[in-house]
Amino acid sequence: MASKDFCLHMPILPIKSSIAILGTGLALLGLSGCAEKNQLVVDSGVGVSSTLSACPNTAIPEHTGDVTLFNPASSRDASAIDVVATITNVRPACDETGAEIYATAAFDVFARRSDNRGQRTVTLPYFSTVMRGGNTVVAKRLGSVTLNFADGSYRAEAKATAAGYINKAAATLPEDIRERITRKRKSGDPDAAIDPLSIPEVRQALQRTSFELLVGFQLTADQLQYNATR
Repeated sequence: MASKDFCLHMPILPIKSSIAILGTGLALLGLSGCAEKNQLVVDSGVGVSSTLSACPNTAIPEHTGDVTLFNPASSRDASAIDVVATITNVRPACDETGAEIYATAAFDVFARRSDNRGQRTVTLPYFSTVMRGGNTVVAKRLGSVTLNFADGSYRAEAKATAAGYINKAAATLPEDIRERITRKRKSGDPDAAIDPLSIPEVRQALQRTSFELLVGFQLTADQLQYNATR
């Protein structure tokens, strides 16, 4: 069978826990796309290879992809819903040319209000967090996005960008691990049928060098509880 090369992309996962996917196979790499530098080509031994980039996966942590505002603020009745906003269309990008990896995520925010009378401006805070190994916060930034509702309009939308820096050395696999992953395997080799990513020390090294750029609304405790229990 002829060898097939494909570029491995980790999907953007709105309203899903990005940490949960770290426990599965290649998801440990936290990939968002294909890079020309600092990448690995993994040969499975059965004629299929994949290109793995050091760029981080970009995801929206569970329960942080939307926010609901109430009027009055203390109510949680459906009749009191004032504004609902959602993060969508997340578009990741990654620059690996410098000493640090610069990851960005452009996204749209769509909102709907219940009362369309008059012009109105709503500003919502959001966060961007760089996560290492699925459980360590490296950096966190806060930003805000402003939605402008026109008189008579129920809907508004805006664009925003999140970003974070990742130390390239920390995101680079040791040479011995790279060799174990990228070494070509031939039929008949003792380890030809063994997925190198299933070896414990390889998986641990991949986890240490895996990063994510997480984006979501900066919610209050009450807002987060509402999203988790509605």
